[in-house]
Amino acid sequence: MSTRLPSHPFTTATPTQNVSAWYLTALGLAQFGIYVAILSPVFVSMQLKAQALDPADPASVIGVALPLGSLGAIIGNPLFGALSDRTRTRWGRRRPWLLAGILVLLGGLTMVAFSPNVGALTVAWLICQLGSNAAFSAMMASWADNVPELQRGRAASVIGFAQNVAILAGTYAAVLLVQNLPLLFILPGVLGVLCVVVYVFVTPDRLPETRPKPFSWLTILRTFWTNPIKHPDYGMAWWSRFLITLATFLFTTFRLFYMEDHIGLTTARATSAIALGVLLYTIALLVGTVFSGWASDRLRRRKVFVAGSTVLFGVGLVVLVFANDIAHFYAAEVVMGFAYGIYVAVDSALVVDVLPEPDKPGKDLGVMNIANSLPQSIAPGLGALLLGVGAGDNYEVLLWVAGIVALVGAAVVLPIRSVR
Repeated sequence: MSTRLPSHPFTTATPTQNVSAWYLTALGLAQFGIYVAILSPVFVSMQLKAQALDPADPASVIGVALPLGSLGAIIGNPLFGALSDRTRTRWGRRRPWLLAGILVLLGGLTMVAFSPNVGALTVAWLICQLGSNAAFSAMMASWADNVPELQRGRAASVIGFAQNVAILAGTYAAVLLVQNLPLLFILPGVLGVLCVVVYVFVTPDRLPETRPKPFSWLTILRTFWTNPIKHPDYGMAWWSRFLITLATFLFTTFRLFYMEDHIGLTTARATSAIALGVLLYTIALLVGTVFSGWASDRLRRRKVFVAGSTVLFGVGLVVLVFANDIAHFYAAEVVMGFAYGIYVAVDSALVVDVLPEPDKPGKDLGVMNIANSLPQSIAPGLGALLLGVGAGDNYEVLLWVAGIVALVGAAVVLPIRSVR
């Protein structure tokens, strides 16, 4: 793939040539690998680890370890994205961060597996977040480097589908390995390394012709900020992603406990039910993903897909308020899966469309990805607070708040002007 290189430092050429199906397959593998490694703990295995460390109050372990550890994501994503923009090696500028990040993540997961207390678990999780966000920020910048505008919907569909297949794989791994916590953490990390290696060898990683500006701490500090007043469409897209991600994690962080306390299942039965629920969620997501990315590219419309799917996702959360058996839980999972399939198929394309500087994607995508990471820090503490309302274990309040947050996330998409 050859395109004219611009003269602006930190940049690569805006892609104009279509990428191949093989590239999209490798992109999906990379997304799957990173997410199966980092999200398996978030959605299932970390809750099992918390129960092992503190059987009497596992929610308190989650409330400490996940928020503090997620600071690594908040700091790491924009920082490593900007550093990959500046990197110049014979292997390119994205590949070194992809490989180093996924290897650090594997090391962190090994530490999580053998952490003897909450303090060690928190430090290990911080290392995991730093590694995963180094890899993820480089991967997202790489796809912005390579995928042209008219293929972004399809590429976003691949990314979204791979992410949720990773969650499904991690959930079923928990069912099979519930009695072997070390392997439950380490095996997804090994799989993540293998998938990222495939992407690294397939993906073009061209360097700009010009050298980056001299390093300065001011430049590094600026990597954490993109002015939402100067770039209001970007700001609205940021808030939309933040809110839908917060709504998601308000439930999924406590999903195992919800199944035990609200539905009344044993830990083994709850783990099995969650696995089937995630399978149904993923099937529904596939249905939503298959048509929406293609339709968004074809119609050249993003907002109606993002806003509509976010509203539907909020409805699914509210359905969980009234669930009193597994069947209702499964129904809610199908609704949310279909909605989130539409969302992930289009939102990443919308974000790339509104980037302030499309030729310098690493930095602004890093700031955008704070909207993925920050809710992971807020949700455990906020969720524990909401669960404590009244007599405690108040999942009704938790889910109503999550549903309302999702609806607000849909509303903030509508004022975006540069994307239809």
